[in-house]
Parts: sequence; structure tokens; C-alpha cells
Amino acid sequence: MSDTVRVLVLAGNGINCENETAHACKLAGADQVDIVYIWDLAAGKATLDGYHIVLFPGGFLDGDDLGSAKASTIRLRHTEVDNKSLVSQIRDHVDGGGLVMGICNGFQLMIKLGLLPSLDGIHDPQATLTWNDSGRFEDRWVTLKVDPDSPSIFTKGIDTLELPVRHGEGKIVAPVETMETINERHLAPMAYINPETGEPTTEYPYNPNGTYLGMAALTDPSGRLFGMMPHPEAFVHRTNHPQWTRKELPEEGAGLILFKNAINYIKDNF
Repeated sequence: MSDTVRVLVLAGNGINCENETAHACKLAGADQVDIVYIWDLAAGKATLDGYHIVLFPGGFLDGDDLGSAKASTIRLRHTEVDNKSLVSQIRDHVDGGGLVMGICNGFQLMIKLGLLPSLDGIHDPQATLTWNDSGRFEDRWVTLKVDPDSPSIFTKGIDTLELPVRHGEGKIVAPVETMETINERHLAPMAYINPETGEPTTEYPYNPNGTYLGMAALTDPSGRLFGMMPHPEAFVHRTNHPQWTRKELPEEGAGLILFKNAINYIKDNF
């Protein structure tokens, strides 16, 4: 069992949620949380070595030039430190049992790096994220249902939760057979639902981007790689909710449990 949980939160080049994400990790019980700039990784001044959890926060990496997270995907694939690409560092981290979580823009980065859904191991991308069906940036709160059969360690013990989204390119797209495999293997651990029926939906505005079967997140088969479009770091205290003065809400925001699950997993398995 690990006495010290160490978390790396990526920053720089348009990432703008690193402080909120680091704060969520600290509230959830991480012992060491370091905000590390992507250029320090590229220069070899920092590495992923020694960290249990790597977090890719939300934002607008490189201004979403070439498409969301595309420029940073190219950078991570082709930047080498000691003859080893930054993507190789991520793969070594995963092979060593580490966790990776991507939120919104960080999810876009993970999926374009091939980290998700990673149906047969990490390789070339098997899916992507594209423009919302509405054709515009969506900033709203959504209700999510968790698949209890998902292998994701991040969503264990969660039934439903309410979180905000803020994205323009949040629709998961892939070949039909890939989407069917994701669904059959329970690799979409969260779905947008109609809060009145409790069922996954593609209906707007309950599903803000139109993804098939309401998919709001992906995991790899190991459950240790996880990406989601909603922002759990934006709801870690009841006062983060827009109706906190009108609703009886728990002191702890619904998003914090995802970070707690990750940290508890490390404590129990390292």
C-alpha cells in the first residue's frame, strides 16, 4: 500500500483548468500534486517518473488550431528527450500501473494520442471528437448515469451525478463497429441522460453534443485510462453549483468522488 500519492497535472499552451484540477486532487487526498508545464517535459526538466496519476486538464491546447488538441498530439508524439518521445513516457507510466485522466480538452488529447479507447492496446487513434451537433460551444449543466459494469476505477460506486460541460468539439465519432465494441465492452462508463426518464439520450440539450448512445466518457479495458467531456473539477463544493442557494446540496460537490476513487485505488494497489 502506498503512503504517498503523487499526482502530475499538465499545464501550458492553452490549458486553463490546471489550478482547479490540482485543487480537486488535494481535496481528494493526494499527498503531492505538481503542476508541470508541457515545455518542462519537452526540455527534460521534468518527467512522469515517480507519479502515480497523470492528469490532462481542460482548456484550449494551442488554441485548438488544426482541431482540438491536434497540435499538442503532434508535439507529444514527436518531441524526444534522451531519444524517447513524450508519448513513450506516457506509455511507460501506464505500463507501470499508473492512472491517466483527461478532462474535456485533456480527453480530446487522450483520444487523439490513441490512449482511448485503446481496444487492443495503445496505438493509433481509433476514434476522435468532433463538433457538437448544435454547431456551437455548449456551456451548461448535464446529468450523467454511470455504467456499473464499466471497468473504470474512476467511476466505481457512482450512480448518477450532475456536472457542467463547456466544449465545442465533444461528439465522439468512430467507425460503427468501434462504437458497438465500446458499448458491448462497457468502455463508455458515463452517459448523458434525460433526468426525467433516467435513460441515456441523444436528445438536445440533455446530450449537449449528440454522441451515440449518450456517451460522455471513455475508458480503456484496464479501467486505468479515463477521459470525459464534463468537468468534475468544476464541482467539488456545493457553492460551485448554480442553484446552491436554492437546493439542499451536500457540502462535497459531486465531481470530487472521481478524484477520490483514483487516489484510493493508488493507496490500495501500490
